[in-house]
Order: sequence, then structure tokens, then C-alpha cells
Amino acid sequence: MKHAIITGGGSGIGRAIALRIAEDGNHIVILDLQKEAGDETVELIREAGGSAECFRCDVSDTNSVREVFEKLPRVDILVNSAGIASIGNVGDTTPEEMDLIYGVNVKGLYHCIHFAVPKMIAERGGVILNIASIAAKVGIENRFAYSMSKGAVVAMTLSVARDYIDKGIRSNCVCPARIHTPFVDGYLEKNYPADEREGMFEKLSKYQPIGRMGKPSEVAELAAFLCSDKAAFITGSAYDIDGGVTLLR
Repeated sequence: MKHAIITGGGSGIGRAIALRIAEDGNHIVILDLQKEAGDETVELIREAGGSAECFRCDVSDTNSVREVFEKLPRVDILVNSAGIASIGNVGDTTPEEMDLIYGVNVKGLYHCIHFAVPKMIAERGGVILNIASIAAKVGIENRFAYSMSKGAVVAMTLSVARDYIDKGIRSNCVCPARIHTPFVDGYLEKNYPADEREGMFEKLSKYQPIGRMGKPSEVAELAAFLCSDKAAFITGSAYDIDGGVTLLR
């Protein structure tokens, strides 16, 4: 049984990936700052007959990540899904906001890979999958800090793939467009009055040429494939899952 570590597995895309990878017979380890949410994912996996556990972890904190990885007997699969969003252009983005986004979306990724790679080398291989974004590839209005962080995710993905290809470690990332998660609903509730939310939801959906937002389960299917032995010949790739956004840009 392979051990799959999923950061941000307590909700959204991370939860969907955890549930899907568990279906393939892997033991799932959820790392999430919100442990109650992570425990809910664990319960869902166990109810379906799978094996899972959860640790509270702040991926932006070196010691927090180190302490968790020291407890793990092995790491066969690492999915870096934990991340936060940021809205604003370079003028709107404060130094504090920039540091926050960097700490979670960039340094958090680094922390997990840094502590996972030695364990993967000890097992003579492993798989790393990072959740990037189309924001790494196209200009999206008012997403300065977020786009910066996801560009870094793609760059780190390629670097790790190159440096550890001779150690049996594969490293890939996926670049989703807008995915309908609780974050989207919360964003609309926070920023728009009730009578405008439906119209804005439709606008956000139509940003994708295919006419809708993606589903977490759709990202999870791609993730499960890339983390499986079926993708053994794939490394150093960034897969768009974007409803045609990059195709028509």
C-alpha cells in the first residue's frame, strides 16, 4: 500500500484528490491547517472502506512541516494542494499580502518537497504532484500575487523533475482554470450582495470557453492518473485543465 500525503486535503480540490486517490488503494495522510476539516475527509475515506489519517500542519512554517514528516514512515506520493488566493494588482498588493501568499503558496510547497524527497529517495522513487493554475500561464486581471505564486509552482515542478529523474522521482503539476469549490461561493458571498451573486457566478462560469467552471472531481481524476503507475513515463509536465481558457487566449 502506497502512502499518499495530500496537503490542503480538508476541502475543495485537495479533498476531492484525497478521496479519489484513496479509491486506488493508497493510504491517505491529510495535512491541513484546519484539522477538523481534515478529519472530515478522513472519515469520508474510512466510510468508503479506505485508510486515512490527518495531521494539523501549517505548510508555511518550517518546523510544523518538519515535525509532521518526521512522523511519517514513508512518502510515496505527495500532492501539494494547500494554497490561498489573493485579489489585487501590484499597486493594491501590500508587502504583508505578498509575504502571506509567498509563505503558503511558494514556501509551503518548498517545505513539503524538501522533507519528502529524502524519504522518496530511501524508497527508490516517488511521485510529486503540485496544484498550479492557468494564472501561471496567462495574464489574469487583479491576480498579481497569486499569479506570481503559481508561476513559481510550475518552475519548482520542472526543477524537481530535472534534478531527481535519476532517483526515480516524477514531478508534475496541473493548471486548473476556475473550479467550483466552497472558496468560490464564499468569495461571492463576501464581495457581492445577494441579488448580484447569480449574475456574477454566471460571468465567472463563462470565463471558461466551455461555458462552466470545472469540478473538483475532474481535477481529481487527472491527479489520480498522474500519481499512478499508469503515468510512469510522465515527468516535468504542466497539464492544463481549463475548459479551453489557454486554447483561446
